[in-house]
Amino acid sequence: MYRIIYLFITLITKLHNKFISLSISHGLDLTDKQLHFLIIGLFGFCMLFVIQPIFRWMAKHDVTLLITFIYVFTVVIVITFGIEIGQAYSGSGDMDFYDIASGILGFFVFFCIYLVFYLIYKRIRYKKI
Repeated sequence: MYRIIYLFITLITKLHNKFISLSISHGLDLTDKQLHFLIIGLFGFCMLFVIQPIFRWMAKHDVTLLITFIYVFTVVIVITFGIEIGQAYSGSGDMDFYDIASGILGFFVFFCIYLVFYLIYKRIRYKKI
């Protein structure tokens, strides 16, 4: 188990450093919080497209988006905490609650944008919400 956790932390550290390097090399100079907002937000948003069909199949009701949101939100929280713990352990960043909050906020923003389009689609397609 230690090896698996260590490999995961090493991978996350390398990815974190790569994103920081890319940000700097492209002249973006994004802060750690801004990177967390974008990366975790987009990661969580992309998970919606993988997980929603699974829950739709399982539920066969019109609450699949809520089920998907709950599941993805939970995973985003766990992964965000794991990243912060990994940063503290490896010394590649500060373990900061605001990084966690920024990542989760990123997911909420991307989810809300998707929700608006989803509700418009449902309204047009079924003429109801």
